[in-house]
Parts: sequence; structure tokens; C-alpha cells
Amino acid sequence: MSSTAAVKRKNMKHYSVGSIIWIIVEYASLIFFGFCAIIPIVSCITTAFKTDAEYQNTNVMAFPGSWLNFDNFVNAFKTANMGRAFLNSVIVMVVVLTVSVIVGSQLAYVLNRFKFPGNGFIRNLYTIAALLPAVAMQVTVYQIMSDLHLVNSLGGYIIMSCGTDVISMYIFIQFMENIPLSLDESAIIDGANYWQIYWKIMLPLLKPAIVTSCILKGVGVYNEYYAANLYLMRKEIRTMALSLYTFVGPMGSKYNLICAGVIISLLPALIVFVCCQKQIYSGITAGAVKG
Repeated sequence: MSSTAAVKRKNMKHYSVGSIIWIIVEYASLIFFGFCAIIPIVSCITTAFKTDAEYQNTNVMAFPGSWLNFDNFVNAFKTANMGRAFLNSVIVMVVVLTVSVIVGSQLAYVLNRFKFPGNGFIRNLYTIAALLPAVAMQVTVYQIMSDLHLVNSLGGYIIMSCGTDVISMYIFIQFMENIPLSLDESAIIDGANYWQIYWKIMLPLLKPAIVTSCILKGVGVYNEYYAANLYLMRKEIRTMALSLYTFVGPMGSKYNLICAGVIISLLPALIVFVCCQKQIYSGITAGAVKG
């Protein structure tokens, strides 16, 4: 016991006045920025349950008179046609993620497993493409979409969004570099072709990479506003990001409806996160240590 107490006293000596002050500053900054992140969320939730009179006569942090007032949610859901918008977003996200995973993993398989002249050049081209700002290329992209009669079409928007995701491709490449080539050689000896190696060996081993890729791509697709606003002008094909802008204009002062619509749009992502948080955390952790 005496040796343990001596060790503790020795460890306490390592904490100087400067280090203690620095620890206090660190925790104080964490608490401060935590409040900065939580306050807008709390304000949005309290405002969403307020009536028009309560919103006009109280501050944004004041609690509503009743937490069982769901009129704002019902009005926001009907006015912005959020049911149809959510269905459109789900369709777009499922198709885009499926194509992104299949195309990205196959491209990564070719670039990682096959050494051929121009392999490095192709990788550099994708790197350059990732550095180009999307806004700067929208004039050309819009002209192509217009010539193909894909503007104001949900199918055309999906096709445009299915472009090869460079970030996902490099995530798959990094994971494949940690998969030994001996698996491919053993499969070839057993009579498997390259497609069977990809489909039955590589793709199952890429599950953590697929989770990481779907998180990054899915969040971007669900929150996409600029391209959706540019190519989806009809109300029946609008996505969730566009439906929130129904309240901009004549209804711009209806912040209680706006906050209710924001909460409705956040609920699907929150439910997915709660149900799949184990897979999400494992995918992000694996993506951090691979490569």
C-alpha cells in the first residue's frame, strides 16, 4: 500500500500549475463549444412547438406552453409536401449509393490489383477531377443535361449524381491495399475468374469501406441543395432539402413552421443513426486505421 501511495504522490508532482491551468482551459473550451452546438438545436426544438402568438411574444429559448402541440409539424408536412419529398430523396440516395459502391469498388479493384501502363496517370486524373470545383463546371454540365432533355427530371438528376465518387474510390483502394494478394492467387488456382474474385472475395471484405463510403456519400446526397434546385423545378420531384425552402418568401416569418420542417427532415437521419450506430462507428474506425 505504501508503494502505491508513493506512486500516486509521484504522479501528482508531474502536474504543474501551468498544466492544471491548461487542463481547465481545455475543458472550459469543450463545454463552451458544446453549448454553442446545442443551443441552436434546443432553440429549434422549442420554436417548433410554439404557436404563432407564443413565437411573437417570447424569446427563442423560452419553452412552449404545451409540448403536445403538433400542429406546426402537421402544417409543415402538408404545406411542403414532405412525404413525397422524402420518397424522392430515398429513391435518389438508394440508387446513387448503389451505383457509387459498385462502380467505385470495381474501379478501385482494377487500379489496385492490375498493374498496367497508365495506372498512375488514371489515378492522377481522378485526383485532378476531385480538385475542380463543382460550381465552375455547372455551366457545361447543365448544357449537356439540357441537350439530353434530362433537366427537370428525377431520372436525369439521379444519373448526374451517379458520377464516380473519387473519395469513395480512394477509400476502397486503401482498404484493398491491406487485403493480401495471396487470396486472389488462391482463388485463381481454384479456378475462379476475376469477376468471381471481386464479387465473392473482395466485396465481402470491403464492408467497413462500404459503410464509410455510404456515410460520406449519403449525407452529401441527402443534404444536396444547389444541384437539386438547379435541375428539379417541379414540385412533385423535389427532395427534402428543397422542400424546406417552401417556407421562404411569403411564409418567411413563420419560423415555427420552418423549425418544425427542419426537425422532420432530421428525423430520418437520426433514426438511421440510432439503428445503425454500431456499423457506422465500426466503419469509420476501420477507415481511420486502414491504409
